[in-house]
Amino acid sequence: MSTTNAPIAKKATREGFGDEIVKLGKENKNIYVVDIDIGKSCKTTAFMKELPNQHVNVGIAEQNGAGLAAGLATTGKIPFISTYAVFGSLRMAEQIRQEACYPFLNVKIACSHGGLTPGNDGGSHQAIEDMGVYRTIPNMTVIMGADYHSTRKLVEQAANTYGPMYLRFTRDAVPMIYDENEEFEIGKAKQLKEGKDVAIIANGDTVYLALQAAEELEKEGISVKLLDMHTIKPLDREAVVECLEIGKIVTVEDHNILNGLGSAVSEVIAEEGKGKIKRIGVQDRFGESASYEKLMELNGITVENIVASAKELLR
Repeated sequence: MSTTNAPIAKKATREGFGDEIVKLGKENKNIYVVDIDIGKSCKTTAFMKELPNQHVNVGIAEQNGAGLAAGLATTGKIPFISTYAVFGSLRMAEQIRQEACYPFLNVKIACSHGGLTPGNDGGSHQAIEDMGVYRTIPNMTVIMGADYHSTRKLVEQAANTYGPMYLRFTRDAVPMIYDENEEFEIGKAKQLKEGKDVAIIANGDTVYLALQAAEELEKEGISVKLLDMHTIKPLDREAVVECLEIGKIVTVEDHNILNGLGSAVSEVIAEEGKGKIKRIGVQDRFGESASYEKLMELNGITVENIVASAKELLR
């Protein structure tokens, strides 16, 4: 893992998908990209140019793309549907439920522009409920890498693991946290810090904020356990139960606080019957046209609020 004292390099996680899918497609001719006509934004143009026989553009027709991908999967192909998160999770949700999850086909939904990172594209393009939608569908796996390198590793794992999967990427550049040699396992949280006073569980673009908050808390003598919960389904229940030995948990996500990471962790806490939690995320509201940073601030998804929430639990 890189340190936060070094100059901060940033790269959108959609770039990680774009680079990794080309590498995987060259290694495995069964890997296909089903584009919904926004390859430039979703970073699949290199795949289209280098592997045209493994690429299909269905136009602005998400539901058709889902059906085509399911058909490809029945023939042994490994299709990655590529579109924006808001369309990949909502417009084609029924097709994915009926045609990919129900028959348990090897379809991957690889979506850019997750959460508030589309910023100035406005509320219509900011997917704040996508991971929650797919978390409720049986047989689906839901993943969001924290940075460029983790995204590449998780895309590779997704390609090599059978079953329907939703992979969510950022539009905006986010700080690098990991180096290219870090290993990841779908369904297994990555521990960044060990601590005993408070636990912070984050995913996606909020992991770097959580890392900064943990360092601020440590300066004040507060010991922090920090997890990157890149897979929210299947959730690493064991990791959450271990956090309950501390008993005070803050969750951080760029997603509605309803039915996302915070809800998934809360379910474990309720079933175990112990522990306290503070959920930081989108406050059950639509986005608006503003910078990504401003939108995060409006929803309290900030280093300052993570620190304050941790201290409140400790009181």
